[in-house]
Amino acid sequence: MPTNTTNPPPLQPGQTYHIYNRGVNREPIFREQDNYRYFLDLYTHHVGDIVDTYAYCLLGNHFHFLIRVKEPSGLTTPKDLTSADQPGLPLNPSQRFSNLFNAYARAFNKRNNRTGALFQRPFGRIPVTTDGYFTHLLVYIHQNPQKHGLVEEYRDWTYSSYNALVGESPTRLAHADVLEYLGGPAGFEMAHREDMTSLEDESGL
Repeated sequence: MPTNTTNPPPLQPGQTYHIYNRGVNREPIFREQDNYRYFLDLYTHHVGDIVDTYAYCLLGNHFHFLIRVKEPSGLTTPKDLTSADQPGLPLNPSQRFSNLFNAYARAFNKRNNRTGALFQRPFGRIPVTTDGYFTHLLVYIHQNPQKHGLVEEYRDWTYSSYNALVGESPTRLAHADVLEYLGGPAGFEMAHREDMTSLEDESGL
């Protein structure tokens, strides 16, 4: 995993990122099914309105998200905006993610009679600046449970975006954007035929 700096660059509007983190000392951050669902609920509450989410995967001791921070013009609700000194800019997206992780850690610690930090700090963020890396990440994230031996077939993992993206049910994911980017359902499936379970990513996870 890349060495985290004390003050990594803040998340910027209009930029696509690979967001990731894991538990301190590689400890579990999801122990029960309710943990996964609660984390996703908090994700929607804290950052769902300021990012487009293309893909995600939650695993036992780490997670991955492929997201784009929305431009100011895409924000419509009052809580999305900063004070008068920065009118129209998203409320510090890096802080929004930190608020998400802190809220989850407090609830997780309380439920498990635990104290101290839950996640490594600061959370990982890698800008996605090429089409090739976007496609690589999308597939890598979905195949991550198989890579780590949690399932024999990554499509069977419940807590990833794969099945929501191949399905037709309503979803908060940027479903149409992903399919358009990959050339429709056939392109999506073709991209996932590449086996990335033996590859390493910049995140190291």
